[in-house]
Amino acid sequence: MPHPAARSTVAFAFQDGVDGSPLTPAVFQLEPARFFVIDRALDHSLVAVAPRSAQGQELSSFGRLVLSDAQGQVVIGEFVNIVQHPRGEPKQLALRDNQIVDVLERFLYYESDTREGSSGSPVFNDQWEVVALHHSAVPQTDGEGRPLSVDGVVWQPEMGDQQLAWRANEGVRISRVLRALHETPLTGEAARLRDEVATAGLAPPPAKSLPPELSTTAGASPPSPNGAQAPTPTTAAAQLQVQAEAAEIAAQLVVPLRITVALDTPAPQPPSARGRPDVVSLVEKDIDAALTNHRLAQTRPYYDGPADTAARDAYYANVRTDDGDVLRRTLTELVTRTHAPQPRYKPMRLVYPWVDLHENGRLRSIYSGKEFSAEELIRADAAVEEARLDRVQELLLHERTAGPAEFEAEFDALEASMPFNCEHVVPQSWFGKKEPMRGDPHHLFACEVGCNSFRGNFPYIDFPDFEEAVRGACGKRENVGFEPEKGKGVVARATLYFLIRYPGQVGDVAREFPQDRLPLLLQWHESEPVTEYERHRNAAAAELQGNRNPLVDHPEWARTIDFSGVWP
Repeated sequence: MPHPAARSTVAFAFQDGVDGSPLTPAVFQLEPARFFVIDRALDHSLVAVAPRSAQGQELSSFGRLVLSDAQGQVVIGEFVNIVQHPRGEPKQLALRDNQIVDVLERFLYYESDTREGSSGSPVFNDQWEVVALHHSAVPQTDGEGRPLSVDGVVWQPEMGDQQLAWRANEGVRISRVLRALHETPLTGEAARLRDEVATAGLAPPPAKSLPPELSTTAGASPPSPNGAQAPTPTTAAAQLQVQAEAAEIAAQLVVPLRITVALDTPAPQPPSARGRPDVVSLVEKDIDAALTNHRLAQTRPYYDGPADTAARDAYYANVRTDDGDVLRRTLTELVTRTHAPQPRYKPMRLVYPWVDLHENGRLRSIYSGKEFSAEELIRADAAVEEARLDRVQELLLHERTAGPAEFEAEFDALEASMPFNCEHVVPQSWFGKKEPMRGDPHHLFACEVGCNSFRGNFPYIDFPDFEEAVRGACGKRENVGFEPEKGKGVVARATLYFLIRYPGQVGDVAREFPQDRLPLLLQWHESEPVTEYERHRNAAAAELQGNRNPLVDHPEWARTIDFSGVWP
């Protein structure tokens, strides 16, 4: 079976010419049968490149960079330069404004303007010597080595990658790459190619006798077997030409090594500063807080009708109902202005202990009606959170992707494989998992994982009896939508609240809830009147974040409100 890297190619001259028009890239085949070395610790792999392109161009014509394992080529406070292909775009330069902030045993830290896809770019000092391979972004951490969010608190996976606070960029020191290469046991042609790399800085051979070059790809795995072609940010094609083309910047730069690193993910702290104890302590704190809140909740009246009626009347005191469009705009302004604070998504602490309880003190799946104790779902979600945190720490410590965007994709896959027992009646994918929508308890409901997955991100629909649809305890599903078995009135009012609170967030793509299904929500709303459970939820959510659901407080407004302005 052929090596996966043999299906990949690399491209050179992916840039604009002196006249501003794009050049035609030269595409070369990778030849891992001749040379392939992988280094998991430094997260790169080296692979031979064919000496001629498919069009007959000589690889040697692109020049070489001298690589040296000498120490002290750069110190803290100096500036470095990066030749890069951010997001797989044509060659770009980051010159001078990239200061070294730390020099570690294997890595350099520097402030720089880079994006995903820039990994593997050569990092030069002011003498145009290669000192590192751009590697990743480094998150800020606390004293215990835990990553911090932009708000200064300990970052947790549900915050999303966009909330990580970044400290600096990280480059793998080229001396450590060469040292690891020198220590790799090789024989035959592979040993010869390795030795030519190791001695290139001493006596570079004439251009016409250059050996087949070596390409380095990051990630402790070979290039994708899908035959990806340049220019893409995760293939050698998007990066390899950088080193060769740098000869255009410094006339005497020559070497037989081409290196690309496929990741820009947050770099890990040392293993000693991270690990399971931190994960367990974070989750245990969530469990303790959630169970404490639940115990306190059991001492309170489930629903104080007179007090809630007074709060409702005061909340809507200045709302006019004689014009549907004015009413909708007024309610949007009101529920937005009073939405403070804005809690982040944490169902085990904000939904299960009190907000979503039924009158019997238990939770009930919004779609199937199955009952659970609050502690049961709190502990179940805690186990999922612990597994997620464990995996995220493993990703931060070991994995490498092409950057924050790829890390976010990993995190999305992680969430999909380990969901909480909580349903967003407006699926998270419709609003990009952004806060405050993600953590807004007015549209969060207890829902066992099976029903959560069964619904997916399908919009609500009402299937005629003759319609063939997949049926289960949660409801019916077809590729056009999902019909819940239970809770239609509840989810309709929660969805209508979302449309009022977050106009323009739903319906901008075909798979989201279209405007022509508004009558369905109104029908479900009217067929299942507001219950004490919903009034309790509304009051509890208002206590938590200040705003209320107008469709629970005033069901009669549903036909008066002009919803036409809530779709993009």
